[in-house]
Amino acid sequence: MKALLTLVFCLLPLAAQGKVYERCELAAAMKRLGLDNYRGYSLGNWVCAANYESSFNTQAINRNTDGSTDYGILQINSRWWCNDGKTPGAKNVCGIPCSVLLRSDITEAVKCAKRIVSDGNGMNAWVAWRNRCKGTDVSRWIRGCRL
Repeated sequence: MKALLTLVFCLLPLAAQGKVYERCELAAAMKRLGLDNYRGYSLGNWVCAANYESSFNTQAINRNTDGSTDYGILQINSRWWCNDGKTPGAKNVCGIPCSVLLRSDITEAVKCAKRIVSDGNGMNAWVAWRNRCKGTDVSRWIRGCRL
């Protein structure tokens, strides 16, 4: 029993670690989780957004001048979408702790992204998508991927 507990405590930090995805690996995960053409946005749009938001890094964290923080592969903001326990006036519309957005498993990040994109502004909620992906040929972000 002691050996099992030791093994669990040794492996637990590995399970909580983030990940830097390869482009096609991320495209496949996003497709599997239902982002391809979700609310009319092609898979290329999502991969492009993730590239410019986080460089495909689930552990990306960026602090904003308004006191909020952006978390994870899609840089989901703590003012509106998740709870980090330190953002004044946070809404937590996705009903999740921001820490889950830093996991290698992007399931919760995708669920929250679906909520965000359904909110009326679509992908315009992501500044990097608006500035770097919108109106461009985003098919290049999935070109050569076996999907």
